[in-house]
Amino acid sequence: MYEEPNANEVVLRGRVSGSPELRRLPSGDEVLTFRLVVRRDRRSQMTRGSRQVSDWVDCSAWTGRLRTRASAWQVGDEVELRGALRRRFYRTAQGASTRLEVEVLAGKRVRRAEAGASQSGRAQAR
Repeated sequence: MYEEPNANEVVLRGRVSGSPELRRLPSGDEVLTFRLVVRRDRRSQMTRGSRQVSDWVDCSAWTGRLRTRASAWQVGDEVELRGALRRRFYRTAQGASTRLEVEVLAGKRVRRAEAGASQSGRAQAR
């Protein structure tokens, strides 16, 4: 299926479900985070019998150029992105924590949100 034995490439097309948020990390780095809702187009062994029609994916943009581009995305915009899965470790008041997210390496808006589109999960899963 893949030429390289260790491939980590993700391609997603979905709708932005929350306003992108810029954060400054304790290291001084800036990261823009947002959530993407992706429709489940195919049924699989895992999803057979499930009424869930979409999944959400946490995404992060680290480069200045991508942070600028993605910060203009609005709730409901349809975007297409390419990236890699990353496990990120961080500290909270409760202690160390981790999250799996897509590090966005390239992305573009495919379609703007419809005027007056609802911000509910059902509208985002369309």
